[in-house]
This record gives sequence, C-alpha cells and structure tokens, in this order.
Amino acid sequence: MTKIVFLDKLKKALGNDLPGAVVQEHVNYYHNYINEEMGKGRSEAEVIRELGDPWAIARNIIASEEIKGNAKETYDSYEPERQADHTWNRNTAVHVFGIDSWWKKLLLILGVIGVVLVIGAVIGGLLSLLMPLIPVLIVIWVVIRVLNRRR
Repeated sequence: MTKIVFLDKLKKALGNDLPGAVVQEHVNYYHNYINEEMGKGRSEAEVIRELGDPWAIARNIIASEEIKGNAKETYDSYEPERQADHTWNRNTAVHVFGIDSWWKKLLLILGVIGVVLVIGAVIGGLLSLLMPLIPVLIVIWVVIRVLNRRR
C-alpha cells in the first residue's frame, strides 16, 4: 500500500464520524509522520506496514475524539425520539458481519465443506467400528432363527 492509498483510506474511515477539520488534522499528522520516517532512510512500504490497517487506526482515533467530544452528532438527525432518553448510550457499537467480499464467501464455502467432511469422518469412523460386528450379529440372528424353528 502506498502513502496516498493509506491516507485516502484513513480519510474515508474518519470522514463519517468526525468533522472535516479534525479529519484533516489526523491525516496531516500521518502524512508528516510517514514523510519524517522516510527522511530517516526507511522505505514508504516499511513505514506503512508498521502503522498497520488505516481502518483500525481510524477506530482508535474516533473513539478518542468521542471521549474529547469532537465527534459528529449524527444521532440527533436520525433518531430524534431518543434525544430525551438519557439512558441510551450513544457510544454503543453495532457490528454487522456481511458476506460482501469474495474472500468472505470463500471462507463460508470452505467452512461448510469442512463441517461436511467432519460429519462424514465421524459417520465413517462409527461404521468402521461396527463393520466387524455385523457378520457376528448375522450369525447370531441365524442361529436364533434355526433354534426357534426346531421347537
């Protein structure tokens, strides 16, 4: 990932929850940090790899800005009926896991295949344990039938 892509992802991740000036302040900070580290002789890729996922950084920034009171108040326009409810927590996070990318779909398919294989292995294992007993049970059944006919 390049510096431009990293900063763009960071800006997008912060843009929905923070005012523009606060977003720009954080984007400028990371822009300057990357430039300073590159000035020390490190490669752009190395610095960005060290920083990690821009979306994770954004979550931390948003949480800290909410504590400072710098987050956008988006709840007021969407849920006016909850404004008077003082017990409602505006910081409650809801995570929705969707299957919206190819790797999530692949992971789901591999998971289903894995479950089917495990079930098949368990059933196969049980059958392999019972197979030696089947001829013995058939012999016992035949002997019982023969003995019952003689009476």
